[in-house]
Amino acid sequence: MPAEWTVAFLLGLLSSTHCLGMCGGIAGALTFSLSPEVRRQPRWLMAFNLAYNLGRITSYMVAGVLVAASAGWLMGLVGTPDRLVMGSLGMLFLVAVGLHIAGWFPRFSRIESLGRPLWRRLEPLGRRLLPVRRLTQAWGFGLVWGWLPCGLVYSALLYGMTTESALRGGLFMLFFGLGTLPMLFTVGVMASRVAATLRHPAIRRLAGLAIIALAPVPLLITQWGVS
Repeated sequence: MPAEWTVAFLLGLLSSTHCLGMCGGIAGALTFSLSPEVRRQPRWLMAFNLAYNLGRITSYMVAGVLVAASAGWLMGLVGTPDRLVMGSLGMLFLVAVGLHIAGWFPRFSRIESLGRPLWRRLEPLGRRLLPVRRLTQAWGFGLVWGWLPCGLVYSALLYGMTTESALRGGLFMLFFGLGTLPMLFTVGVMASRVAATLRHPAIRRLAGLAIIALAPVPLLITQWGVS
């Protein structure tokens, strides 16, 4: 079980360079929607950005629970598929993620179209919460924007699906979300000052290669019970 959490955290951490393109911009929008008084006080600026990120991670957990529970229910009906096949598919998917982050597989972004119908319904709710004036608003803003279509989140959900347990699926997505927290929290607090550096092609390539190296680890966990 701890090995699953480590993989989830590292996947979130390494994929954060890609997340800056979408969630980083949203975090920046949240920051600039705050009153000048809040932005001038570091503790309040950090509190609002933390609330936003906790809302986002809450959505990841809910998605993980729903996907894993649905997968468990479906497997109960049709029978559990071969774990080697599931693990191999997950590994290939993660390699595709790494290639995409490195800039060598741009077509991977097409997978994000799967979540666009739901997103079209949710996006107006998030916009209604701006400008953010209360911490509960920041949490709600993050709760909505956590459903933004993202191939990296979908890759994490794929592994959450193989856990065959709603609880484990939710925990997997919790640790994935915690992995994205350091970079997105920093960008939210420091806005564009660090975003440009973190988006540098060399950094993205290194992150992509690291994810490719990480790809076989979940297969080892699911097939041979490494923990």
